Amino acid sequence: MTELVLHRGVSVRRIGAMILRHWYVLMSSWPRLLELVYWPALQVTTWGFLQLHIAQNSNFGARAGGTLLGAVILWDILFRGQLGFSISFLEEMWARNIGNLMMSPLKPIELLLSLMVMSLIRLAIGVVPMTLLALLLFQFNVYVLGLPLIGLFCNLILSSWAVGICVSGLVLRNGLGAESVAWTVIFAILPLACVYYPVGVLPVWLQYVAWALPPTYAFEGMRALLSDQTFRSDLMLEAFAINSVLLVASFWTFLALFRSSRMHGSLLSGSE
Repeated sequence: MTELVLHRGVSVRRIGAMILRHWYVLMSSWPRLLELVYWPALQVTTWGFLQLHIAQNSNFGARAGGTLLGAVILWDILFRGQLGFSISFLEEMWARNIGNLMMSPLKPIELLLSLMVMSLIRLAIGVVPMTLLALLLFQFNVYVLGLPLIGLFCNLILSSWAVGICVSGLVLRNGLGAESVAWTVIFAILPLACVYYPVGVLPVWLQYVAWALPPTYAFEGMRALLSDQTFRSDLMLEAFAINSVLLVASFWTFLALFRSSRMHGSLLSGSE
């Protein structure tokens, strides 16, 4: 049977093998599965009741519609996408298996592609129940956004992968002492991505920083959809352009850190 090979010898079979490895690890542990569902469900329940309170006690809450719940769901896509990528990578580090993988025919790019797929799988396990819970408890159906939702999702998942790839490279180069970066770095962009409020709230000088982050365009687009029933295609295209640059830069950064880790021996040690 002929093996399907992509550009520059990238093997679909090797990518599939890595996906199966992480799939078996995930499916063999009910605590892992429970954690994927538990935190998104807790998020949407807490913020959903807060939105109900605001809607019942202010005219703004009534006008805002589901923007708060929409922001919570989209933020979880960004956060869980990055975390799903980083956790799959960290599990290889915790098992001291990265050195073994890199001595096999597996290429670094194949490892990254497999982690992207696992990020989507982990995200689906957590976010789909979250959206159903929002529909059941608060009558908020994020799927009525239709095709624009695909644009929002793609931009957020691309941003999450760019962050996850860079974080993985840092952990690979600096060892598990840098593990905390995987859990905290995404929160650094939370206030600047304007998840729960429009960009206009920020000081003028900080708005330039916010517009340099692709998630900002997604959250502004979501608010335009829910509040004004307007699809801002210009925001989506600008976000795709920035994400494309960031994703290429993240791949380059990971490969540079990978080569550095081989030269300095941290690829095999993986220690703190």
